Amino acid sequence: MDRQIVYPGSIPLDTDVLTVQRNVMVALGYLAQATLGTATIADGLACTPTSPASLTINIGPGSITQFGVVDTTGFGSLPALSDPLLRIGVNLESTQFTLAAPSSPGQSINYLVEGSLLELDTAPLVLPYYNALNPSQPYSGPGNTGTAQVTQRLQTVQLQVKAGAPSATGTQATPSADQGWGPLYIIEVTYGVSGITSANIIAYPTAPFVAYKLPQLTPGTHNLASFGPTTQGGWRVPPGVSAVKVRIWGGGGAGGNGYLEAGGGGAGGGYWEGFYGVSPGEVISVIVGNGGAGAGSSGGASSFGGLASAGGGLAGANGGSDGGGLGAAAGGVGASSTGFSVSGTAGGSAFAGSSSWISGAGGGAFGSAGAVAVIGASQNGSVANVGGASGVSPGSGGSGGVGAGLGGNGGPGLVLVEW
Repeated sequence: MDRQIVYPGSIPLDTDVLTVQRNVMVALGYLAQATLGTATIADGLACTPTSPASLTINIGPGSITQFGVVDTTGFGSLPALSDPLLRIGVNLESTQFTLAAPSSPGQSINYLVEGSLLELDTAPLVLPYYNALNPSQPYSGPGNTGTAQVTQRLQTVQLQVKAGAPSATGTQATPSADQGWGPLYIIEVTYGVSGITSANIIAYPTAPFVAYKLPQLTPGTHNLASFGPTTQGGWRVPPGVSAVKVRIWGGGGAGGNGYLEAGGGGAGGGYWEGFYGVSPGEVISVIVGNGGAGAGSSGGASSFGGLASAGGGLAGANGGSDGGGLGAAAGGVGASSTGFSVSGTAGGSAFAGSSSWISGAGGGAFGSAGAVAVIGASQNGSVANVGGASGVSPGSGGSGGVGAGLGGNGGPGLVLVEW
Protein backbone atom coordinates (compact mmCIF):
# COMPACT_ATOMS: atom_id res chain seq x y z
CA MET A 1 0.00 0.00 0.00
CA ASP A 2 1.31 3.46 -0.85
CA ARG A 3 1.98 5.73 2.14
CA GLN A 4 2.31 9.47 2.52
CA ILE A 5 5.47 11.00 4.03
CA VAL A 6 5.33 14.18 6.16
CA TYR A 7 8.08 15.94 8.12
CA PRO A 8 8.27 17.83 11.44
CA GLY A 9 7.82 21.54 10.94
CA SER A 10 6.45 21.25 7.40
CA ILE A 11 3.13 22.88 6.61
CA PRO A 12 0.43 20.13 6.57
CA LEU A 13 -1.47 19.95 3.30
CA ASP A 14 -5.02 18.81 2.73
CA THR A 15 -3.74 16.45 0.05
CA ASP A 16 -1.68 14.61 2.69
CA VAL A 17 -4.86 13.53 4.47
CA LEU A 18 -6.82 12.88 1.27
CA THR A 19 -4.06 10.80 -0.33
CA VAL A 20 -3.85 8.55 2.71
CA GLN A 21 -7.59 7.87 2.48
CA ARG A 22 -7.40 7.14 -1.24
CA ASN A 23 -4.42 4.80 -0.77
CA VAL A 24 -6.27 2.86 1.93
CA MET A 25 -9.32 2.51 -0.34
CA VAL A 26 -7.13 1.27 -3.22
CA ALA A 27 -5.38 -1.27 -0.99
CA LEU A 28 -8.68 -2.64 0.34
CA GLY A 29 -10.08 -2.79 -3.19
CA TYR A 30 -7.19 -4.86 -4.46
CA LEU A 31 -7.37 -7.16 -1.43
CA ALA A 32 -11.08 -7.69 -2.07
CA GLN A 33 -10.37 -8.31 -5.77
CA ALA A 34 -7.75 -10.93 -4.90
CA THR A 35 -10.31 -12.91 -2.89
CA LEU A 36 -13.61 -12.14 -4.62
CA GLY A 37 -12.65 -11.39 -8.22
CA THR A 38 -14.20 -8.51 -10.15
CA ALA A 39 -17.85 -9.63 -10.24
CA THR A 40 -20.44 -7.87 -8.09
CA ILE A 41 -20.68 -9.63 -4.71
CA ALA A 42 -23.21 -9.09 -1.90
CA ASP A 43 -22.75 -10.07 1.74
CA GLY A 44 -25.27 -9.87 4.58
CA LEU A 45 -28.33 -7.82 3.52
CA ALA A 46 -30.67 -10.46 4.95
CA CYS A 47 -34.32 -9.99 3.97
CA THR A 48 -36.74 -10.72 6.82
CA PRO A 49 -40.41 -10.09 7.57
CA THR A 50 -41.57 -7.92 10.46
CA SER A 51 -42.92 -9.32 13.70
CA PRO A 52 -45.87 -9.22 13.90
CA ALA A 53 -46.18 -9.82 10.16
CA SER A 54 -47.04 -6.84 7.97
CA LEU A 55 -46.53 -5.78 4.36
CA THR A 56 -43.15 -4.32 5.34
CA ILE A 57 -39.83 -6.13 4.86
CA ASN A 58 -36.43 -5.43 6.43
CA ILE A 59 -33.12 -5.57 4.57
CA GLY A 60 -30.39 -5.96 7.17
CA PRO A 61 -26.89 -4.47 7.30
CA GLY A 62 -24.42 -5.71 4.73
CA SER A 63 -22.15 -4.82 1.85
CA ILE A 64 -21.78 -4.87 -1.93
CA THR A 65 -18.49 -4.94 -3.80
CA GLN A 66 -18.73 -3.61 -7.34
CA PHE A 67 -16.15 -2.92 -10.03
CA GLY A 68 -15.70 0.72 -11.03
CA VAL A 69 -12.96 3.39 -10.92
CA VAL A 70 -11.10 5.00 -8.04
CA ASP A 71 -12.83 8.41 -8.20
CA THR A 72 -15.16 9.54 -10.97
CA THR A 73 -14.92 13.13 -9.72
CA GLY A 74 -12.35 15.07 -7.77
CA PHE A 75 -11.83 14.03 -4.16
CA GLY A 76 -11.33 17.29 -2.33
CA SER A 77 -8.17 18.82 -3.83
CA LEU A 78 -7.26 15.53 -5.53
CA PRO A 79 -8.27 15.21 -9.17
CA ALA A 80 -10.54 12.43 -10.47
CA LEU A 81 -8.75 9.11 -11.00
CA SER A 82 -10.15 6.71 -13.60
CA ASP A 83 -7.97 3.70 -12.77
CA PRO A 84 -10.15 0.56 -12.33
CA LEU A 85 -10.89 -0.55 -8.78
CA LEU A 86 -13.19 -2.92 -6.91
CA ARG A 87 -15.03 -0.70 -4.46
CA ILE A 88 -16.95 -1.63 -1.31
CA GLY A 89 -20.28 -0.13 -0.24
CA VAL A 90 -21.45 -0.76 3.34
CA ASN A 91 -24.79 -0.33 5.11
CA LEU A 92 -24.56 -0.34 8.90
CA GLU A 93 -28.32 0.04 9.44
CA SER A 94 -31.39 -1.86 8.22
CA THR A 95 -33.56 -0.58 5.37
CA GLN A 96 -37.35 -1.03 5.27
CA PHE A 97 -39.73 -1.28 2.31
CA THR A 98 -43.52 -1.44 2.42
CA LEU A 99 -45.17 -3.41 -0.37
CA ALA A 100 -48.76 -3.52 -1.65
CA ALA A 101 -50.94 -6.53 -2.39
CA PRO A 102 -52.81 -6.80 -5.74
CA SER A 103 -56.24 -5.21 -5.80
CA SER A 104 -57.99 -8.05 -7.68
CA PRO A 105 -59.00 -11.45 -6.22
CA GLY A 106 -57.01 -14.44 -7.46
CA GLN A 107 -53.96 -12.37 -8.36
CA SER A 108 -50.40 -12.26 -7.03
CA ILE A 109 -47.46 -9.97 -7.68
CA ASN A 110 -43.72 -10.56 -7.52
CA TYR A 111 -41.44 -7.81 -6.26
CA LEU A 112 -37.71 -7.80 -7.00
CA VAL A 113 -35.30 -6.44 -4.38
CA GLU A 114 -32.11 -5.24 -6.08
CA GLY A 115 -28.96 -3.56 -4.88
CA SER A 116 -26.06 -1.51 -6.17
CA LEU A 117 -23.09 0.40 -4.81
CA LEU A 118 -23.83 4.10 -4.32
CA GLU A 119 -21.10 6.75 -3.99
CA LEU A 120 -22.39 10.01 -2.59
CA ASP A 121 -20.79 13.28 -1.46
CA THR A 122 -22.78 14.53 1.52
CA ALA A 123 -22.78 16.17 4.99
CA PRO A 124 -22.39 19.81 3.81
CA LEU A 125 -20.98 22.20 6.42
CA VAL A 126 -19.78 25.79 6.51
CA LEU A 127 -16.19 25.20 7.59
CA PRO A 128 -13.88 27.61 9.46
CA TYR A 129 -10.86 28.66 7.40
CA TYR A 130 -7.52 30.14 8.56
CA ASN A 131 -7.32 33.89 8.03
CA ALA A 132 -3.67 34.70 7.32
CA LEU A 133 -4.36 38.47 7.59
CA ASN A 134 -5.97 38.17 11.01
CA PRO A 135 -5.52 34.70 12.55
CA SER A 136 -7.70 35.62 15.55
CA GLN A 137 -10.70 36.03 13.23
CA PRO A 138 -11.14 32.89 11.08
CA TYR A 139 -12.97 32.94 7.79
CA SER A 140 -16.38 31.30 7.51
CA GLY A 141 -16.23 29.11 4.41
CA PRO A 142 -13.68 29.45 1.58
CA GLY A 143 -12.67 33.11 1.10
CA ASN A 144 -15.07 34.00 3.93
CA THR A 145 -18.00 33.44 1.54
CA GLY A 146 -20.07 31.38 3.99
CA THR A 147 -20.39 28.62 1.36
CA ALA A 148 -21.19 25.13 2.66
CA GLN A 149 -18.96 22.28 1.44
CA VAL A 150 -19.55 18.52 1.47
CA THR A 151 -17.42 16.82 4.12
CA GLN A 152 -17.96 13.09 3.43
CA ARG A 153 -17.73 10.81 0.40
CA LEU A 154 -19.86 7.78 1.32
CA GLN A 155 -19.89 4.38 -0.34
CA THR A 156 -23.08 2.60 0.66
CA VAL A 157 -25.49 -0.05 -0.60
CA GLN A 158 -28.33 1.44 -2.60
CA LEU A 159 -31.48 -0.72 -2.42
CA GLN A 160 -34.75 -0.54 -4.28
CA VAL A 161 -37.85 -2.67 -4.86
CA LYS A 162 -39.17 -3.19 -8.40
CA ALA A 163 -42.77 -4.34 -8.83
CA GLY A 164 -43.86 -6.85 -11.42
CA ALA A 165 -47.27 -6.95 -13.09
CA PRO A 166 -50.16 -8.45 -11.06
CA SER A 167 -51.30 -11.73 -12.65
CA ALA A 168 -53.27 -14.84 -11.81
CA THR A 169 -51.59 -16.58 -8.89
CA GLY A 170 -48.97 -18.99 -10.19
CA THR A 171 -48.44 -17.11 -13.44
CA GLN A 172 -46.97 -13.85 -12.12
CA ALA A 173 -43.53 -12.97 -13.49
CA THR A 174 -40.57 -11.48 -11.65
CA PRO A 175 -39.26 -8.27 -13.23
CA SER A 176 -35.70 -8.27 -14.52
CA ALA A 177 -32.93 -6.39 -12.70
CA ASP A 178 -31.99 -2.92 -13.91
CA GLN A 179 -28.65 -2.27 -15.59
CA GLY A 180 -25.92 -1.93 -12.97
CA TRP A 181 -28.06 -3.49 -10.23
CA GLY A 182 -27.77 -6.97 -8.73
CA PRO A 183 -30.97 -9.00 -8.09
CA LEU A 184 -31.20 -10.08 -4.44
CA TYR A 185 -34.68 -11.33 -3.47
CA ILE A 186 -38.12 -12.15 -4.88
CA ILE A 187 -41.08 -11.24 -2.66
CA GLU A 188 -44.41 -12.86 -3.55
CA VAL A 189 -47.54 -11.03 -2.35
CA THR A 190 -51.01 -12.48 -2.90
CA TYR A 191 -54.35 -10.68 -2.93
CA GLY A 192 -55.92 -10.28 0.49
CA VAL A 193 -52.83 -10.98 2.60
CA SER A 194 -52.04 -8.57 5.40
CA GLY A 195 -48.58 -9.86 6.26
CA ILE A 196 -45.47 -11.16 4.51
CA THR A 197 -43.86 -14.27 6.02
CA SER A 198 -40.52 -15.94 5.39
CA ALA A 199 -42.30 -18.32 2.98
CA ASN A 200 -42.96 -15.34 0.68
CA ILE A 201 -39.28 -14.33 0.56
CA ILE A 202 -37.06 -16.20 -1.91
CA ALA A 203 -33.40 -15.53 -2.63
CA TYR A 204 -33.02 -14.75 -6.33
CA PRO A 205 -31.53 -17.90 -8.01
CA THR A 206 -28.50 -16.00 -9.35
CA ALA A 207 -28.22 -13.47 -6.51
CA PRO A 208 -24.54 -12.46 -6.12
CA PHE A 209 -24.31 -13.41 -2.43
CA VAL A 210 -21.06 -14.80 -1.05
CA ALA A 211 -21.70 -18.56 -1.06
CA TYR A 212 -18.89 -19.58 1.27
CA LYS A 213 -16.60 -17.79 3.69
CA LEU A 214 -13.09 -18.88 4.63
CA PRO A 215 -14.05 -20.90 7.76
CA GLN A 216 -16.56 -22.85 5.64
CA LEU A 217 -14.10 -23.79 2.90
CA THR A 218 -12.54 -27.26 2.90
CA PRO A 219 -10.20 -28.88 0.36
CA GLY A 220 -12.03 -30.63 -2.45
CA THR A 221 -15.76 -31.34 -2.28
CA HIS A 222 -17.70 -31.75 0.96
CA ASN A 223 -21.35 -32.05 -0.14
CA LEU A 224 -22.84 -35.18 -1.67
CA ALA A 225 -26.21 -35.96 -3.27
CA SER A 226 -26.96 -39.63 -4.00
CA PHE A 227 -29.62 -40.90 -6.42
CA GLY A 228 -30.95 -44.40 -7.01
CA PRO A 229 -33.81 -45.70 -9.17
CA THR A 230 -36.36 -44.82 -6.46
CA THR A 231 -34.94 -41.34 -5.70
CA GLN A 232 -34.17 -40.11 -9.23
CA GLY A 233 -35.65 -36.83 -10.41
CA GLY A 234 -34.70 -33.17 -10.73
CA TRP A 235 -31.71 -31.81 -8.79
CA ARG A 236 -31.56 -28.06 -8.20
CA VAL A 237 -28.06 -26.58 -8.21
CA PRO A 238 -27.47 -24.86 -4.82
CA PRO A 239 -26.70 -21.12 -4.62
CA GLY A 240 -23.09 -20.26 -5.35
CA VAL A 241 -22.30 -23.61 -7.01
CA SER A 242 -20.84 -23.34 -10.52
CA ALA A 243 -19.10 -26.74 -10.89
CA VAL A 244 -19.89 -30.28 -9.75
CA LYS A 245 -18.22 -33.66 -9.85
CA VAL A 246 -20.54 -36.37 -11.20
CA ARG A 247 -20.15 -40.15 -10.93
CA ILE A 248 -22.60 -42.36 -12.86
CA TRP A 249 -23.21 -46.13 -12.94
CA GLY A 250 -25.64 -47.86 -15.28
CA GLY A 251 -27.73 -50.82 -14.05
CA GLY A 252 -26.32 -54.35 -14.26
CA GLY A 253 -27.73 -56.96 -16.62
CA ALA A 254 -29.70 -59.93 -15.30
CA GLY A 255 -28.46 -63.50 -15.53
CA GLY A 256 -30.07 -65.87 -17.99
CA ASN A 257 -32.61 -68.50 -16.91
CA GLY A 258 -31.48 -72.12 -16.57
CA TYR A 259 -34.07 -73.76 -18.88
CA LEU A 260 -32.97 -77.35 -18.05
CA GLU A 261 -29.29 -76.45 -18.14
CA ALA A 262 -27.60 -73.23 -16.86
CA GLY A 263 -27.91 -69.56 -17.84
CA GLY A 264 -25.11 -67.13 -18.66
CA GLY A 265 -24.15 -64.20 -16.44
CA GLY A 266 -25.29 -60.61 -16.99
CA ALA A 267 -22.74 -57.89 -17.69
CA GLY A 268 -21.94 -55.01 -15.37
CA GLY A 269 -23.16 -51.47 -16.04
CA GLY A 270 -20.87 -48.77 -17.41
CA TYR A 271 -19.28 -46.02 -15.32
CA TRP A 272 -18.54 -42.37 -16.05
CA GLU A 273 -16.88 -39.68 -13.95
CA GLY A 274 -16.20 -36.01 -14.68
CA PHE A 275 -16.43 -32.35 -13.62
CA TYR A 276 -19.12 -30.19 -15.19
CA GLY A 277 -20.05 -26.52 -15.16
CA VAL A 278 -23.53 -25.70 -13.85
CA SER A 279 -25.55 -22.60 -12.97
CA PRO A 280 -27.01 -21.80 -9.51
CA GLY A 281 -30.74 -22.51 -9.45
CA GLU A 282 -30.58 -24.72 -12.55
CA VAL A 283 -32.66 -27.94 -12.32
CA ILE A 284 -30.90 -30.94 -13.82
CA SER A 285 -32.73 -34.18 -14.62
CA VAL A 286 -31.17 -37.23 -12.94
CA ILE A 287 -32.11 -40.67 -14.34
CA VAL A 288 -30.87 -43.85 -12.67
CA GLY A 289 -31.17 -47.19 -14.43
CA ASN A 290 -32.51 -50.20 -12.56
CA GLY A 291 -30.87 -53.58 -12.72
CA GLY A 292 -32.25 -56.08 -15.21
CA ALA A 293 -35.01 -58.34 -13.85
CA GLY A 294 -34.15 -61.99 -13.41
CA ALA A 295 -35.64 -63.19 -16.64
CA GLY A 296 -32.88 -62.24 -19.02
CA SER A 297 -33.34 -58.44 -19.27
CA SER A 298 -30.65 -55.78 -19.60
CA GLY A 299 -29.89 -53.05 -17.07
CA GLY A 300 -31.13 -49.50 -17.57
CA ALA A 301 -28.97 -46.51 -18.50
CA SER A 302 -28.26 -43.66 -16.05
CA SER A 303 -27.67 -40.00 -16.90
CA PHE A 304 -27.07 -36.53 -15.44
CA GLY A 305 -29.02 -34.17 -17.69
CA GLY A 306 -27.41 -34.02 -21.11
CA LEU A 307 -23.91 -33.78 -19.63
CA ALA A 308 -23.01 -37.44 -19.09
CA SER A 309 -24.48 -40.94 -19.09
CA ALA A 310 -23.59 -44.59 -18.47
CA GLY A 311 -25.23 -47.52 -20.24
CA GLY A 312 -26.67 -50.63 -18.60
CA GLY A 313 -25.13 -54.06 -18.87
CA LEU A 314 -26.61 -56.63 -21.25
CA ALA A 315 -28.40 -59.76 -20.00
CA GLY A 316 -26.92 -63.24 -20.02
CA ALA A 317 -28.33 -65.81 -22.45
CA ASN A 318 -30.71 -68.52 -21.26
CA GLY A 319 -29.59 -72.11 -21.04
CA GLY A 320 -31.23 -74.90 -23.05
CA SER A 321 -31.35 -78.60 -23.69
CA ASP A 322 -28.36 -78.27 -25.97
CA GLY A 323 -26.06 -76.66 -23.37
CA GLY A 324 -25.36 -73.71 -21.09
CA GLY A 325 -26.13 -70.12 -21.95
CA LEU A 326 -23.47 -67.66 -23.00
CA GLY A 327 -22.56 -64.73 -20.82
CA ALA A 328 -23.31 -61.18 -21.91
CA ALA A 329 -20.45 -60.31 -24.24
CA ALA A 330 -19.91 -56.71 -23.10
CA GLY A 331 -20.86 -54.43 -20.27
CA GLY A 332 -22.31 -50.94 -20.35
CA VAL A 333 -20.20 -47.97 -21.43
CA GLY A 334 -20.12 -44.30 -20.44
CA ALA A 335 -20.61 -41.29 -22.68
CA SER A 336 -19.64 -37.62 -22.32
CA SER A 337 -17.38 -35.06 -23.95
CA THR A 338 -15.21 -34.79 -20.81
CA GLY A 339 -14.09 -37.08 -17.98
CA PHE A 340 -13.29 -40.76 -18.20
CA SER A 341 -15.22 -44.04 -18.32
CA VAL A 342 -14.85 -47.67 -17.27
CA SER A 343 -16.86 -50.29 -19.16
CA GLY A 344 -18.73 -52.95 -17.24
CA THR A 345 -17.19 -56.43 -17.20
CA ALA A 346 -18.71 -59.11 -19.46
CA GLY A 347 -20.78 -61.86 -17.86
CA GLY A 348 -19.44 -65.39 -17.63
CA SER A 349 -20.70 -68.28 -19.80
CA ALA A 350 -22.35 -71.31 -18.21
CA PHE A 351 -20.86 -74.81 -18.04
CA ALA A 352 -22.98 -77.89 -18.69
CA GLY A 353 -21.26 -81.17 -17.83
CA SER A 354 -22.43 -84.77 -17.58
CA SER A 355 -23.16 -84.50 -13.88
CA SER A 356 -23.19 -80.81 -12.99
CA TRP A 357 -24.30 -77.49 -14.31
CA ILE A 358 -22.56 -74.24 -13.38
CA SER A 359 -24.19 -70.95 -14.30
CA GLY A 360 -22.28 -67.96 -15.64
CA ALA A 361 -21.05 -65.44 -13.04
CA GLY A 362 -22.24 -61.84 -13.27
CA GLY A 363 -19.91 -59.20 -14.65
CA GLY A 364 -18.56 -56.50 -12.34
CA ALA A 365 -18.99 -52.72 -12.48
CA PHE A 366 -16.54 -50.03 -11.36
CA GLY A 367 -16.16 -50.57 -7.60
CA SER A 368 -18.43 -53.63 -7.30
CA ALA A 369 -17.96 -57.33 -8.13
CA GLY A 370 -20.46 -59.36 -10.13
CA ALA A 371 -22.69 -62.06 -8.62
CA VAL A 372 -21.11 -65.48 -8.07
CA ALA A 373 -22.01 -68.50 -10.19
CA VAL A 374 -24.38 -71.17 -8.81
CA ILE A 375 -24.12 -74.95 -9.19
CA GLY A 376 -26.78 -77.61 -9.78
CA ALA A 377 -26.12 -81.38 -9.85
CA SER A 378 -27.87 -84.28 -11.63
CA GLN A 379 -29.31 -86.80 -9.17
CA ASN A 380 -30.90 -89.85 -10.77
CA GLY A 381 -31.47 -87.92 -13.95
CA SER A 382 -33.01 -84.89 -12.26
CA VAL A 383 -31.67 -81.35 -12.04
CA ALA A 384 -31.30 -79.34 -8.84
CA ASN A 385 -33.14 -76.08 -9.60
CA VAL A 386 -31.17 -73.10 -8.29
CA GLY A 387 -31.88 -69.43 -8.93
CA GLY A 388 -29.02 -67.14 -9.87
CA ALA A 389 -27.49 -64.69 -7.38
CA SER A 390 -28.41 -61.02 -7.71
CA GLY A 391 -25.87 -58.34 -8.50
CA VAL A 392 -25.16 -55.56 -6.02
CA SER A 393 -25.30 -51.80 -6.32
CA PRO A 394 -23.80 -50.05 -8.11
CA GLY A 395 -24.39 -51.83 -11.37
CA SER A 396 -22.99 -55.36 -11.12
CA GLY A 397 -24.49 -58.19 -13.18
CA GLY A 398 -26.55 -61.12 -11.87
CA SER A 399 -25.49 -64.71 -12.36
CA GLY A 400 -27.46 -67.27 -14.36
CA GLY A 401 -29.90 -69.79 -12.95
CA VAL A 402 -29.61 -73.59 -13.07
CA GLY A 403 -32.32 -76.04 -14.11
CA ALA A 404 -35.67 -74.28 -13.78
CA GLY A 405 -34.04 -71.50 -11.71
CA LEU A 406 -34.38 -67.92 -12.88
CA GLY A 407 -31.41 -65.70 -13.51
CA GLY A 408 -30.38 -63.29 -10.76
CA ASN A 409 -31.33 -59.61 -10.93
CA GLY A 410 -28.77 -57.05 -12.00
CA GLY A 411 -27.62 -54.50 -9.42
CA PRO A 412 -29.27 -51.05 -9.64
CA GLY A 413 -27.36 -48.08 -11.00
CA LEU A 414 -26.25 -45.02 -9.02
CA VAL A 415 -25.60 -41.32 -9.56
CA LEU A 416 -23.44 -39.30 -7.14
CA VAL A 417 -23.15 -35.52 -7.34
CA GLU A 418 -20.41 -33.77 -5.32
CA TRP A 419 -19.74 -30.06 -4.81
